[in-house]
Amino acid sequence: MVQVGDGVVMRRWHSRIRTGDRSAYAAYINATGGADYAATPGNLGFQMLMRDLGDGSTEVTTLSWWQSPAAITAFAGADISRARYYPEDDRFLLEKPDTVDHYDVVAGDLVGGGVA
Repeated sequence: MVQVGDGVVMRRWHSRIRTGDRSAYAAYINATGGADYAATPGNLGFQMLMRDLGDGSTEVTTLSWWQSPAAITAFAGADISRARYYPEDDRFLLEKPDTVDHYDVVAGDLVGGGVA
């Protein structure tokens, strides 16, 4: 079990896609980012959230949980504040933010790993 105070970090990335691409983009992320998260030691899981904005676009937010900033480095590279993109992202994304946000996890539970 991972204990609060052990350095658990939540990484948050967000962008927008065309609403019609929801299913295709979710499948694409599961095959790319999701597979990379799962293969990276220290990753505690991820979720992708979608919210239709009513203008033909959908906001996408990806949340991932990590045992430490060092574990994020193994996924994202030396500058963990930089967003990581994949070859076909330009096909889907209406905007590509350069950076992501990181938050210290101070309370709550992670499914399967538990943050107490």
